[in-house]
Amino acid sequence: MNFWFAVLRQVGRNIRQTWPSQFMTFLTVSLSVLIFAFFYLVYNNMLNVGNKLGDDLQLIVYLEEEPGIEMQEQLRRKILAFDEVENIRFISKLEAYERFANQLGENRDVLNDMPRDFLPASIEVVPMKDLRSLSQVKLFSDYLSKLPGTLKVQYGQDWIERFYYFTRLLSIIVLLSGGLLILTSVFMVSYTIRLTILGRQAELELLKLVGATNNYIRTPFLIEGILQGLFGSTLGIISLFSLFQWIKIKFSGPGILSLFEFSFFQPQTIFTILVISIVLCAVGSYSSMQKFLRM
Repeated sequence: MNFWFAVLRQVGRNIRQTWPSQFMTFLTVSLSVLIFAFFYLVYNNMLNVGNKLGDDLQLIVYLEEEPGIEMQEQLRRKILAFDEVENIRFISKLEAYERFANQLGENRDVLNDMPRDFLPASIEVVPMKDLRSLSQVKLFSDYLSKLPGTLKVQYGQDWIERFYYFTRLLSIIVLLSGGLLILTSVFMVSYTIRLTILGRQAELELLKLVGATNNYIRTPFLIEGILQGLFGSTLGIISLFSLFQWIKIKFSGPGILSLFEFSFFQPQTIFTILVISIVLCAVGSYSSMQKFLRM
């Protein structure tokens, strides 16, 4: 009990003596956690959006002529020869016309002078959920474009490619911001602890001479690092949550953001970020102490 009382008293003394550098380290850790968590949150939500859009992914094969029953079976077998699919549906010219007319709604009168077979027949192919990567969808599209009587294949290529490359860019930014978090947490805490040690070097050397154990000397500085990680990451997460709520309220009206449900981190993700920040700050503190204890 006396050991921990002395350690905590020493922690309070260290913080009072070096509070400007402690405060700057606290803000740096908070900002690093905020930047990393922000991009990680955007990345997670973009992945969720991609999964939801992927559930509606289908490839439409437009045909030169409307296939008969035998030709439909041949085309079905050729499609399944590439991979299993969730659904294959043949759309006749008449059905395509009715769909288009329903989409026009009250303006369907514009079709009165058009023949009912002016739209091409098509095949709607819904791939399996494990066939969702851009490269796989491209391969499947190229394969379908070589089917007999195929005019072209559409699946929203341009939009899907842009979305895919955007998520790739986000993943790189998440990695870079994660590296920033590691560097700032370890080196800033290490620098702050080093300043504290330099300010109390004579006192610490005296403690070593009178027989103080390494644990007694090291523990207050480790606690400082842990506190920097705990409070800095907590402030970063709280700031991000406040920003998330503000954006959600600000853009809650009609718009593209209203089409998707964006969510904040799950509790286990928040806990993981806090733990990682604490560990990184503790490592920075420990590295400074190890250098002093080897002197």
